[in-house]
Amino acid sequence: MRKVATLVLASLTAASAVAADSYTIDPNHTLPVFEVNHLGFTTQRGRFDKTSGKIQLDREKNKGAVDWTIEADSINMGQTKWNDHLKSADFFNAAQFPTITYHSEKLLFQGSTPVSAEGSLTLLGVTKPLKVKIHRFTCGTNPMTQKDLCAADIEATLKRSEFGMTKYLPGVGDEVRVLVPVEAYKD
Repeated sequence: MRKVATLVLASLTAASAVAADSYTIDPNHTLPVFEVNHLGFTTQRGRFDKTSGKIQLDREKNKGAVDWTIEADSINMGQTKWNDHLKSADFFNAAQFPTITYHSEKLLFQGSTPVSAEGSLTLLGVTKPLKVKIHRFTCGTNPMTQKDLCAADIEATLKRSEFGMTKYLPGVGDEVRVLVPVEAYKD
């Protein structure tokens, strides 16, 4: 009888440990865009073309985790010379710091819907806390692929100087707004 009770308890514990669903970020539909003031005249925008990551989501327990990587070398400003300048040591220093990462084990929910994440961003080898807002979170079946996915629009603001990116301050703004459409397929 004791063995049966132990097996039942073990199976319940194992079931609750794997209750979170796992999702893989779709790199074709997850393209981080950033905005920064340029000399007080315009808002310049760029994006990163290569991302990867995993999301764990347990909507019943209001828990989740995010691990996300951006390849710094994939920056796209629309012009080769501008791309090269932003890849240089003046800005993203992609040769020395090839990835930008975000990690969070704390999703905040309203009901069963995640509305923000508290985590850490690592940029230029510096790790700082970063809270991101989650807008328009929705899950369903992609009508084209017939695969289950969850998606959202992510928004955050950071100061580039806090990560050591100080070139051309204050002419090129310190505050950077980050906008990311995220689509992730259920594993």
